[in-house]
Amino acid sequence: MVVRVVVVDRQPLFRRQLEQSLPAATEGGVRVVAGTDLAANAGLLVRRHLPDVALLDLELAAPGVLAALAAMRRVQPRLPVLVLTGCRGEHRRLVDVLAAGASGVLLKTRTPADLVPSLLAATGTLTPPDRPAGPRLTEAEQRLWMLIGGGGSTSEIARAMHVSERTVKRLTARLLRTLGVANRTEAAALAGRAGLLDGSPHPEAAIPMPRPAAEPSFPHPPTGKGHR
Repeated sequence: MVVRVVVVDRQPLFRRQLEQSLPAATEGGVRVVAGTDLAANAGLLVRRHLPDVALLDLELAAPGVLAALAAMRRVQPRLPVLVLTGCRGEHRRLVDVLAAGASGVLLKTRTPADLVPSLLAATGTLTPPDRPAGPRLTEAEQRLWMLIGGGGSTSEIARAMHVSERTVKRLTARLLRTLGVANRTEAAALAGRAGLLDGSPHPEAAIPMPRPAAEPSFPHPPTGKGHR
């Protein structure tokens, strides 16, 4: 099976790199079938090429990443869309795109070969390696986990999930117990190790068992008054 990828990214050189490198890294198993730098063309490309997964630049010019994501999902509602970002400080915007339905976040600083497991995981073609079996989460619990990993405050998460802040605190406490971690920072680090910020969450996906020596992964949750 060939995994067909649409890339909507403002950088032509980056798109060409993916076009050349993804097939080479997968012996033709993953290939870019279309690309554009225009958010306004995202829905058209999906309609024309019916991809298995899409890559979407966080920094697209107007109408922007959220409009492009919405257009893609109108055409192909179940399409996995992974958002590309070149920096680690876009916590608020990442919360917004995850809340709008993006499947995950990828760093553009990774090599194309490093992106392959996330692309395959997003399409359900392959479960990423090194994920020992553990407790399982529902899709809603994974969404909460992603929002925590993306650095969202309690109020931001409440708006994204359309619940009260009190409910977010209650659900977060239960999630921390399920994950076996002491606080939101540890939950965010575990989300990075689980690949939840790099690829597509799946209903009832397994939680990796904690590894004490591991360092927190992107993005680092902010500290301060906005983080409750």
